[in-house]
Parts: sequence; structure tokens; C-alpha cells
Amino acid sequence: MKKLLFIGLLAFCFSCAENTPEVKVTNPEHYDKYLSTEQGNTYKNAMAERDFWSNKLSADTTGVGSLGALAGAYTTLFDATGNVENLYAAETLYKKGMANSAHNKDGFARGLARNYISQHRFQEAKTILEESYAGVSNKKATELMLFDVYMELGMYDKASEMLEKSKNLSDYNYLIRLAKWNDYKGDLDAAIRFLEKARDVADGRKSEPLQLWTYTNLGDFYGHAGRIQDSYWQYIKSLNMQPDNAYAKKGLAWIAYSGEKDTETASRILDSISVQHQVPDYYLLRAEMAEFNGETAKSEAFTQKFMDAVAKGNYGAMYNTYLIEVYAESNPKKALEIAQEEVQNRATPETYHLLALAQLKNGMEEEALKTIDTHVIGKTEEPMALYHAAMVYKANGLSEKVSPLKADLLEAEFEVGPVLYEKIESL
Repeated sequence: MKKLLFIGLLAFCFSCAENTPEVKVTNPEHYDKYLSTEQGNTYKNAMAERDFWSNKLSADTTGVGSLGALAGAYTTLFDATGNVENLYAAETLYKKGMANSAHNKDGFARGLARNYISQHRFQEAKTILEESYAGVSNKKATELMLFDVYMELGMYDKASEMLEKSKNLSDYNYLIRLAKWNDYKGDLDAAIRFLEKARDVADGRKSEPLQLWTYTNLGDFYGHAGRIQDSYWQYIKSLNMQPDNAYAKKGLAWIAYSGEKDTETASRILDSISVQHQVPDYYLLRAEMAEFNGETAKSEAFTQKFMDAVAKGNYGAMYNTYLIEVYAESNPKKALEIAQEEVQNRATPETYHLLALAQLKNGMEEEALKTIDTHVIGKTEEPMALYHAAMVYKANGLSEKVSPLKADLLEAEFEVGPVLYEKIESL
């Protein structure tokens, strides 16, 4: 089974946990030394960079020379801590750079667009990039970013056009996007091959940021392909290079939980992340693990912590897809409202299957069926989309359409996790 880059899988389902023995992949001797709960070097270095460029900016009478570097430091702080206020600080700086720069407006435009993508403000990112592309700009760099935003918006023909313009099989930035394109097209093997080529380029350049990004994403792709051992070692390689890498640790936690049914180890790994990198979605993974263990009250408490964190965190639309799934069970009308907003923001199979879920939970079975048939089936192989499609078909009495989807989903046990897997078995 395949799924797009950066899409999380968290299911909210009922299960009775049955802890069957699993083949052991993780070994604490490999990662225990990285589970420190103290602030890591990534945070400390980013703080030092922020302070350095803040001082430089104060001394720069033009007000422009240090803006990009300072915005980059705030972005790194966001990556290290999950504190969205750092993302907003970077946004302000990129806007100032666009307003005041005489020679690098397109560089600031790409920085702002990247920032908006992180905030899930995809339409605004598209507008900025298209305006920049039409003017004096670094065409290749802008084409690559336009590919990113077109993919997020479901504008796949335009994304393909930008990818073709950027074609260069020795270029790292092209290769990672070619991998994403092949993943979208459903060819996971090709996606992995191109990402491995990108890894080789990153290794040859000895570029730690590129290596880290590639290793962790290869860990994801290997997991989707059922290559759990390979996935594990990519995350370990990442931690060898950056011991406080939250993304790699979360990947290890998923292997412990989904691959080994070891929620104790998974929780211990998550504990080491949460001190430094505080984002709401960790509560959802904890809720899912509690559900797997049959601890319903604990699962509900973690879900509520997620809701509280999102409400307090000023995250904009960044957690809307998660909220739709939570509200689908507790407040279907609210789920439908958010799902309709998401489809307006970006009309992709990934948003449409959530709209279908919300429609189904509101008793709109026929509307949900139309949404699935028109916008989801044949357009994605992402497991949650197929699961929601199967739910809709079942609700409409179309058992002949449920069976092939169920067969496909049963092959994705590691990717979907044990809680959802049990729900799939009962389709």
C-alpha cells in the first residue's frame, strides 16, 4: 500500500487489544542513548542562530541583509520545538523582506510560500509563487516549489508540467519530487528508487540537512512497503546524525507500536520527544495506543488533550484533517463544516475522503457515495481513503465494492496500525 509524503495515519476506532508475539526489530541498545529528555543541540543551535541574526539585523541600517537568515532560524526553531509562534515570526520576516528587498524579492517569496505551506495556507502560497514566477525570478527554484503547492492543491496536471520543466536526474531537488510524484501515481517501488538516488546525492554532497530529510522519508517509504527492518535502520541513521530528531523518534515509536505491539516502548520513545517537541498529534498516537490496550478512559483523555492543545495553540488550519476524524465521532456537524472548508482549501482525494466520512456520519449516505466515486476511488491508494471508501460502500449496501478494498487494506497491517486493522477485519 502507498500514501503521499507527510500524511499521518491515526485511527479512532474500538478494539480489544490482543498482544500477540511479533518479530522484534527495535533494540534499545541502538536508540536508548538518544532518548534524553534534555533540550538537544538542534534547539540550542537554532537559538544561537536566532540571537546572532537578531543582533545583526539591529545593526543593519537597510533592515534587509539578515532577514532571510533570521527567518530561517525561526523556522528551524519551529521544526525543533513545534511552537507555531516561531513559524509566524518567520512569516513576518519574509513579508518584510519582500516589501523592502530590491534584489531578492523572489527568494523571500519562496521563503514565505514555504512558510504558508507549513501553515496549510496553500492557496496563498500558490498566489505568491505564481506572481513571482511571472516576474523576475529564479525560474527553476520557483518551478520546484510550484510543483509542491500544486500537489498539495490537487492540481496534478500543473504539478506534472512543473516537474517536467525541472527534469534533471542528477539533481537532488528534482529526485525527491519525482519520488513524490511516483508515490502519488501508485508506484511505490519507483518512488523508493528515486528517493534512494536522492539519498546518494545527499551523501555525496555530505549535506546533513539533505541527508536527514532523505533518511527519515526513506524510513517512511520503506515502512509503507513493509520493509520494516530497512525503515528502522533509516531512523537510527538519522538519530546517529541528529540525536534529537523528533521525526525519526516518532518513526521508531510507530515501529514499536504497530510492528511489535509494544506500547510500553513506544510510549517511552514518545516521552523523550514530547519534552522538546510539543505538538498536539502526539496525543492522538497515545490515544490510539491506549485504545489498543483496552484503556478507553485513557484514550478519551488523550484525545481531549489533543483537542485542548489545538484550541489553545493558534494553529489555523494545520490540524483540520485530524479534527475531522475526531469530530466525526463526537460532533458530526462540526466535522462536516471543517471538511467542507478543507475541500475549498485544497480539493484532493485526501480531503474528499474526509468529506465523505463526515457526510456518512451525518446520515448523508448517498452524498458520501457520490463523493467517494467522483473524487476518491481510482485517484489515491492511501489506506485511510480506501478505508473510508469501504465504510461508505458498506453503508450503501455495496458489499461487492467493499471486498476488494478490504483485501487491499489487509495487506497494509503495519501502515494502518493494529487498531484500524481490527476494524478493517470486521468490514
